[in-house]
Amino acid sequence: MDAGTGRPSTVLDTAVTTVKRRARVRAPELVGRGWLNTGDATVSLKDLRGKIVLLDFWTFCCINCLHVLDELRPLEKEFEDVLVTIGVHSPKFVHEADPEALKAAVERYGVHHPVLDDPELTTWQNYAVKAWPTLTLVDPEGYVVHVAAGEGHVEALRTIIRELVEEHDEKGTLHRGQGPYQAPEPENTTLRFPAKAIVTPSGTILVSDSAHHSIVELEADGETVIRRIGTGERGRQDGLNPTFSEPAGLALVPGTNDVVVADTVNHLLRTLNLETGEVTTLAGTGEQWRDGETDGPADKIDLTSPWDVAWWNGGVAIAMAGNHTLSFFDPGTNTVRRLAGTTVEGINDGPAEGAFFAQTSGLAVDGDRLWMVDSETSALRYLENGEVHTVVGKGLFAFGHKDGDADEALLQHPLGVTVLGDHSVVISDTYNNAIRRFDPETNTLTTIATDIAEPSDALLVDGELVVVASAAHRLERFAAAATKIDGAAHEVKRPSTDIAPGEFELAVVFTPPTGTKLDERYGPSTRLEITSSPPELILEGAGVGTELVRALRINDQVTNGVLHVVAQAASCSDDPADEHPVCRLTRQDWGVPVRVVADAPTRLPLLMGGMDEEGRQGT
Repeated sequence: MDAGTGRPSTVLDTAVTTVKRRARVRAPELVGRGWLNTGDATVSLKDLRGKIVLLDFWTFCCINCLHVLDELRPLEKEFEDVLVTIGVHSPKFVHEADPEALKAAVERYGVHHPVLDDPELTTWQNYAVKAWPTLTLVDPEGYVVHVAAGEGHVEALRTIIRELVEEHDEKGTLHRGQGPYQAPEPENTTLRFPAKAIVTPSGTILVSDSAHHSIVELEADGETVIRRIGTGERGRQDGLNPTFSEPAGLALVPGTNDVVVADTVNHLLRTLNLETGEVTTLAGTGEQWRDGETDGPADKIDLTSPWDVAWWNGGVAIAMAGNHTLSFFDPGTNTVRRLAGTTVEGINDGPAEGAFFAQTSGLAVDGDRLWMVDSETSALRYLENGEVHTVVGKGLFAFGHKDGDADEALLQHPLGVTVLGDHSVVISDTYNNAIRRFDPETNTLTTIATDIAEPSDALLVDGELVVVASAAHRLERFAAAATKIDGAAHEVKRPSTDIAPGEFELAVVFTPPTGTKLDERYGPSTRLEITSSPPELILEGAGVGTELVRALRINDQVTNGVLHVVAQAASCSDDPADEHPVCRLTRQDWGVPVRVVADAPTRLPLLMGGMDEEGRQGT
C-alpha cells in the first residue's frame, strides 16, 4: 500500500526528535469523529491504562491493511486479557471517509476490536504515521514502545508483548480483564457483502457470498436461493462440506460444470463442481506469498489475496491483489506462473514483465484482450499481446467521478469489469457507487447507473445488466441508459514531501525484532527497490540493491512525482543453539508523493520496523 508522507510537525514528531535511546515517549491521545465496536462509547488512553494497547492504522481500501487484520486475529486471541487492539481508520479515498461506509467495512472484514474513525487524519498525524498499515504498541503506562509499518510483524509483536506482560506484572501496572470491545448487533440477510457473480451453464446465477464465507446459487431472478455451498465458517476444508474465507472471483471452465473460485483470504484457488457441490483446492499452499518463487507446481506456490479470476487463453488469469501482479494457472501442466507485474505498486505500461499494477480487483475477457481494473490507481487497463495499456487512470493519488474522454475521465476504486456484446466495457465503480461504461470506439466513459451501494461486479442476464450491490447485500437490475457526470476530481489529502534536487539519500529504517538478527546465511538479508513516476524524477540510483540506504540524484527539472519504494528484510532467531531457527520476512511498499524544492531536506527516512538508533520512529 502507498504511504503518506510530508506533513506538518506533530505531537509525536516533536517528542521523538529530542529523546535518546530507549527514552520514553508518551502516546498522544486518540482523537477522531467517533467510535465503532464500543457501544457508542468514547475510549481514551486514560481508560486503557494498565492494558497493552496496539494501534492499527489502516484504511479499508488497502489490501495490506486487510492482511494485517487477519494476521492479528490469533495474537488478539492469545493475549485477550491484557491486549487491547484499536483500529485507527485514516482514509485514503473520499468514500472511505463516509461513516456508513466505514461501519460496513468493519463488519465486512470481521473487525472484532474498537475502531476510531479518524477522517481528518488527526491521530494519524499525531503519531507521525507514514504508511498504511502501521502498528504502534503502547505499554500499560501509556508510552510508545514499538512502531512497525507493513505486514509480517506478528512474531515481533508477540515477543514484545510477552516481555511487557512480564515487566508490568512484576511492577503491578498490568490490569487483566475485558477491554472496551462491544460486538454490534448482527443483521440477517440472505447475502452479506457479495463480491462477484457469474451465470452457470443452466442459467442460474452463482454468487460469492463473501462475509458468509460461502458460494450461493440463485435462480435467474437473482433472489431465490437454490443452494448454499459452504458452512458459513471461515476455513479451507475441501469436499462436500467445504469452508472458505471471504471468497471473491468466480470463473466457469468452458465446456465443464467446474467453477474456479478465488478464495481470497485463504490465498487459494478452489474448484467447485456444480453437479456434485464438491470443492477441491486447485492452487496455492494456504500461506501468503511474501517472497520467493512465483512459478512452479500449483500446489507448491504461495498466492497472495487472489481477488478475481477469468478463463483466458486456455487457463485461468488471476488478479493477485496482494502483491500487485497478475498470475496464470495452466491446467494442462498444473502450474502457476507470473503473468505480469513486478510487485511495485503504481501505473506503468509496456511489456508485461515490467508493468506496475495497483491491487487489481476485477478481470474480464474479450478475445485475446484481458481487461482489468486496478482499484488503488482507480484505473481501467488491459493486457494484450504481452503489452499492458492504461485507458483510464492517473496514478495512486488521483480519483473522482468524471465522464467524457478517457484521457480525462476519473474513477474511484473500481472493483469489477464486464465486457458487453458490442465490445464496450462496464465498470463497477465501487467507491462512486456507480456503474460506468467505456466505449472503445469513441474512447469515452459515461455513467449508466448511480446510487448503488458499492457495486463490485456486473453481468448480463437475459439482456439485462445485473449488478452485485455489495454493501446493499443483493443483486440489482438496470436498464443501461447513459448519462454524463462531470464531477469533482480528488487527490489523496496527504501533502507531498519536499525533497531537494541533486544528491539525495533515501533510508529505510529496520531493526530486527527482539531475539532475532538479520539472516545472512545465504547472502544479503535485505532488498531495496526504488523507481519513480515519472521515471526521469530519478537521474541516478533507481533500481534494485541489497542495502537499505540508497544514494539518489534527483532531477531539478521535475517539480512533482512519486517515489515507489519496496523494501524487505529477512530475520531469524539469534539463539546460537537453535539448529533450525525460525525465520520471517518483513516487507513494505511505499508510494511517496514528492515535490522537488531547493533547500529542502536531502534525506528521507522511511520506517519499516522498530525504532532507529536514537529511539526515533523514522522521522
